[in-house]
Amino acid sequence: MNLTLKEIARALGTETKSNITITSVSTDTRKIEQGSLFVCLKGDNFDAHDFVMQAVDKGAAAVVAEREVESTVPVLKVESTKTAFLQIASLYRNKFDIPVVGLTGSVGKTTTKEMIYRVLSEKYHTLKTEGNLNNEIGLPTTLLRLNEEYSAAVIEMGMSAFGEISRLTNTAKPTIAVITNIGVSHIEFLGSRDGILKAKCEIFEGLKKGSYAILNGDDDKLITVKKDDYKIVFFGIENKECFVRAEDIASDGENTSFTVVFGNKKQPVTIPTVGLHNVYDALAAFTVGICQGMDEKKIALGLSKYEPAGMRQRIRKIGEITVVEDCYNASPDSQKAAVNTLCCLDGKRKIAVLGDMLELGSHSASLHSSVGEYVKS
Repeated sequence: MNLTLKEIARALGTETKSNITITSVSTDTRKIEQGSLFVCLKGDNFDAHDFVMQAVDKGAAAVVAEREVESTVPVLKVESTKTAFLQIASLYRNKFDIPVVGLTGSVGKTTTKEMIYRVLSEKYHTLKTEGNLNNEIGLPTTLLRLNEEYSAAVIEMGMSAFGEISRLTNTAKPTIAVITNIGVSHIEFLGSRDGILKAKCEIFEGLKKGSYAILNGDDDKLITVKKDDYKIVFFGIENKECFVRAEDIASDGENTSFTVVFGNKKQPVTIPTVGLHNVYDALAAFTVGICQGMDEKKIALGLSKYEPAGMRQRIRKIGEITVVEDCYNASPDSQKAAVNTLCCLDGKRKIAVLGDMLELGSHSASLHSSVGEYVKS
């Protein structure tokens, strides 16, 4: 990183007399480097303003704070350090003229992100969101990892309320947008699937006009999206009107093979995982590759190298028992997809261990019941 403090101050709408060079940005005193800018974030159980001198002692060259703090280095005073962190990341992202894929959706974001990463990595040195660091702290942290070695990035965007995707996309400024689906995750805060659609479509606010937007054409909400300023490309399985489709889907219990049909071309693909939901994720990633002008065989090669992130559908053998680890913030859609996957696996006896689902608000009882009925069926 090579930003001057005056450059950062201008982006934050403040002033400084110092023009020192900032070489990194940190919100954690444990990760301070010589020449760092220390941004004082506040959480429910901590306030980084209390650790400014600790950061300075470790090499911080300047500080961004919301209130007066003891410091022997320049301090940029702002109304919100959380907003400032996004603004700094946006300033830095603008230094890079590279493809940036921004993706969101109710379920499948992290798997789709990993698949897009594998596809793009066949052509580019690609930066990706690690784990599920997809919020207003994780996203700027990811963007600030960019350097001249990277030639592309795939950035995951999560949300639980209106306005969050707007802030994230205006920070990341994607050159391609992907929306995986519209489910019922976070319906407690967004009221309805129409509300969720509206929130997810905020991703267009940071997308340059004329850019590609890749949407699930089998999703009843996404298929209604009309954006004249963007090149919308649909992927799917059931909807024959989608530009990118999967046919001849087959699974052997460990891998899934299918044929991708796009335009007047066909490409066989095999992904090392099972479940129809993963085919949709692979189609989204395939479409990203096509929109980036990649060769379809290279795209298929990238998808064949997919590895699950965290405990997302990791299959482990323990003696004669197969254990599928699928442990993360669940929703009705992902619970049903997991049950479908279990049904596809070979086994004399099958056991599903299901946890509860959060952020469903007044819909919670009915949605838990619907999952129970689905499991029963």
